[in-house]
Amino acid sequence: MRTEKLAYRDGSVALEAHMAFDSSSTMRRPLVLVAHAWMGQDDFARTKAEQLAGLGYVGCALDMYGKSVLARDNKEAERLMSAVAADRNALRRRINQGLEAARAHAQVDQGRVAAIGFCFGGLCVLDLARSGASLLGVVSFHGILATPDPESARNIRCKVLALHGNDDPFVPPAQVTAFRKEMNDAGVDWQMHTYGKTVHAFTVEDANDLKLGCVYSRSAARRAWQAMTSFFAELFGS
Repeated sequence: MRTEKLAYRDGSVALEAHMAFDSSSTMRRPLVLVAHAWMGQDDFARTKAEQLAGLGYVGCALDMYGKSVLARDNKEAERLMSAVAADRNALRRRINQGLEAARAHAQVDQGRVAAIGFCFGGLCVLDLARSGASLLGVVSFHGILATPDPESARNIRCKVLALHGNDDPFVPPAQVTAFRKEMNDAGVDWQMHTYGKTVHAFTVEDANDLKLGCVYSRSAARRAWQAMTSFFAELFGS
C-alpha cells in the first residue's frame, strides 16, 4: 500500500488530504472519500482511507478544517465544526473541492466515486450529495442528518445509505423522521440501517462517554462496515 498527501485549496484556505492505494498496479480503481468527524482529519479518518485501499479502492481522507488543523479537545472540536457547518453552501463548496482534487488522481476511475463520513463527516457527505455532485453513492456513519434546506435533496444524483444508532442523542427521532421525508419527497434511492441499543460514535473504538452519548459498539461497527461493503459492491459492480 502507498500513502501520499494531496494538497488542494478552498479559496485562501490550504487543505491536505491523505490518500491510500495499492501501488502495485497502474489500473484505475474506484475512489472513496472519507469525511472526518468533528476533531478533524485524525488517525481514525486516515486509517479508514487505508482500510478502503485494502478493499481495492483509492481511499482519500479529506480535510474540512485546513492543513494540520486538529482539535485538542471537545470544546475546540465544537468550535471548528460549528464554524464550517454554519454556512452549508461554503461547506458544500469545500467538500466539492476535495472531491475534484481526489478525482483527478492518476489512480482513480473518475466514473466510479463514492464518499463516506463519520459524525460531522456524515453531515458533510450528505451535503455533498445534496449539492448535486457527480458520484455514485454516499454513506453516513452515525452522521448528523439535519439540513436547513430539505429542498436541496432534489439535487441528489446518487444513492444514499445512512447507518444510525437508534439511541443517538445527537440525532433524535424527529430528525430521523425529517430525513426520511426529505429523501422520499426528493425521490432519492436511499436506505437506512438502524442499530438498537446504540448511541453516537459507535464505530470509534475509544468512544466511552455515556454522559455525552458517544459509546463504541463492536457489533454495530461490524454490521455497519459490512453494510457499506455490500453497498459498494452494488455501486461499483465488484
